[in-house]
Amino acid sequence: MSYEVTATRRRPQAFEALAGQEFVAETLKNAIQSQKIAHAYLFSGPRGCGKTSTARILAKALNCVNGPTATPCGKCQQCLEITKGSSTDVIEIDGASNTSVNDVRQIKDEVLFPPQSSRYKIYIIDEVHMLSTSAFNALLKTIEEPPPYCVFIFATTELQKVPATIKSRCQQFNFRLVPIERVKQLLAEAAAEINIKADDEALYWVARESTGSVRDAYTLFDQVAAFSGDHITYDKIRDKLGLVGVDRLNAIFEDAAQNKTQETLLKIDEFLQNGVSIEQFIVNCTDYLRSLLLIKAGITKESLLGQSRDRFSQVVLQAWNPIQLERALSILLQLYRDIRYSLSPRYELELAFSRLSWLNQYVSPSEVKKAIDEAKSLLMQGASTASAHGNALHGGGQSLQQTSFQQANIQQNTAQPQRQFFSIPKTELQAPVQAQTQVSVQAQAQAQVQVSAPQSQSSAAPAAPQNSANPYLNRGVTELPKATSETTSSAPVRNIFAPPPIQTEQSVPPDMGNALDEFAPPDPTPPDAFSGASTPSFSYGGAVPPQQTAVTANQSDSSSDFRGFAIKEISVKDPMLGSSLLQTEAWIKSGSMVTTQVSSSYLKMQLDSHSQKIASYLSALCGEQIRFEVSLKKVVAAPPMEQDAPVQVKILCDTFKGQIIGHSKKSEQEIANEAAQSKAENAIAASGSDEEDEE
Repeated sequence: MSYEVTATRRRPQAFEALAGQEFVAETLKNAIQSQKIAHAYLFSGPRGCGKTSTARILAKALNCVNGPTATPCGKCQQCLEITKGSSTDVIEIDGASNTSVNDVRQIKDEVLFPPQSSRYKIYIIDEVHMLSTSAFNALLKTIEEPPPYCVFIFATTELQKVPATIKSRCQQFNFRLVPIERVKQLLAEAAAEINIKADDEALYWVARESTGSVRDAYTLFDQVAAFSGDHITYDKIRDKLGLVGVDRLNAIFEDAAQNKTQETLLKIDEFLQNGVSIEQFIVNCTDYLRSLLLIKAGITKESLLGQSRDRFSQVVLQAWNPIQLERALSILLQLYRDIRYSLSPRYELELAFSRLSWLNQYVSPSEVKKAIDEAKSLLMQGASTASAHGNALHGGGQSLQQTSFQQANIQQNTAQPQRQFFSIPKTELQAPVQAQTQVSVQAQAQAQVQVSAPQSQSSAAPAAPQNSANPYLNRGVTELPKATSETTSSAPVRNIFAPPPIQTEQSVPPDMGNALDEFAPPDPTPPDAFSGASTPSFSYGGAVPPQQTAVTANQSDSSSDFRGFAIKEISVKDPMLGSSLLQTEAWIKSGSMVTTQVSSSYLKMQLDSHSQKIASYLSALCGEQIRFEVSLKKVVAAPPMEQDAPVQVKILCDTFKGQIIGHSKKSEQEIANEAAQSKAENAIAASGSDEEDEE
């Protein structure tokens, strides 16, 4: 008896023997038992999963002597002929070889004749997707209305190539790949039939290599059994097929995980010298890393790993985390794609393992983000702790930003004198200038000066803390030490934390007197009004006299006038709003109202929409409720064009849409005199040039 391959010898002969296709088997059995047999079937699925075998079983079930039956006997003449492929009423056609329309016309002619000795005339067309479009179209009418004794069974691995008109006329059955456990069981049964002992590890490897195709598994099994003798082991498969076993992979990946680049590259050279192909080596390494990644995920199923979990190196599992394993797997997958177009596949392989040698230093983007988030939380906690500490030191709910401003303001006060933010009535103010020039910056930070307040508020005003931070919040008013004052205790003095006072009339240079008068409003109080304690003097956050006081941008630089300082503080929090405030005119303060003007209606509308926000900022700086109002500046219209302008000028203005902004009328005598003078000057210049030529 001739040798028969395992795939043919173990071909299923009944619906119960179909592996992994229980749904198809049960559906066909129920249809046969209920006598609901369709005239056309379409079997689709991957290779080697039982499509042709199912078609033959269905043909035997329909033509069996005991049939139609779901369990054909397999012993009658019809069953035996169908099994051998010699039945005249069951015609198997290769669709890849008979693709033309003439082959289909022959089928149409044969369909007209009934079966010779069977109940049904069955056509099994394998690889039906290979038929041409004309052949499909010629077959449509026959499939739609065949004779009652004719059944068509189509099988294909590419269902998408079958026209929809064919699909709609057939009952479709989708075949699936067989699970690895089921394939391994079938291989064990095949080994037992031929009295060959096989290790589970070897059978698992064969089953995994078949990727769910039973025919591929049987074919590879025959190849392995041919060189393994009576005992199939994984070591024999590894040595004969040029595989890199798990033990060798453990050794090379342990060196890579421990950053031993030299040992790793030497082992690669050893494997290649032993005849292992680069493609096969990459495939084995990829399977190994996949198994490690599954183990990291907690999967221990042997059918997925291909090996027992204990056979994988614990050194590699502990050295690389799941993210690093994913990175290593992606490197090898990309390597397999790159070697097809590489100058030297071996160079690509060595480069990949050189990268794997420092994989333990790889940090993923998610880990970087996590570290940044943790650092951010630590910085935020430190900032909040420092803020709380600063509040405890300075009191009054003052922030670190206010304290920093106070220190900067002290340094500016010691470097150069500053002018008053708001213009106030000129009066004689006595300031301890001599004491300020003698003390250091640190002493100035501790020394505080008290400004005399109205009698109605002197008893109720609380004393400011010694280290008060922002003069806008504590009004910059403290008591001056007696050692630094040369005046009486009741004399009004200037706070060193606030901008210096405006120079009095006695100290103003003669040429600056008019300039100060322009900024200061009329003084309704007598010159000695500030000498007593009954009249309030001005401070940053203190009460302002009812008369209007103005702050202009050109009165001092941004560090010394209130307008510049306020715009600077607002720009830190809202840059766009600060940019808009820079375009405003002088700020006029009347009571709790600050007014200004702008030359653009759009700018006015923009500032009006943010007036509440500006008022809140100013209130926080001044320590009192401030309102902010913007008005539109009146623009003086250009003078109309004079009626007596020359005609040429009028034509130019009309042509270029211009205006005359200046025009001076001259009499005819003046024009004649200017012409004569110009002529005389030209004559003198010409005579001078002639004398020079003669010389």
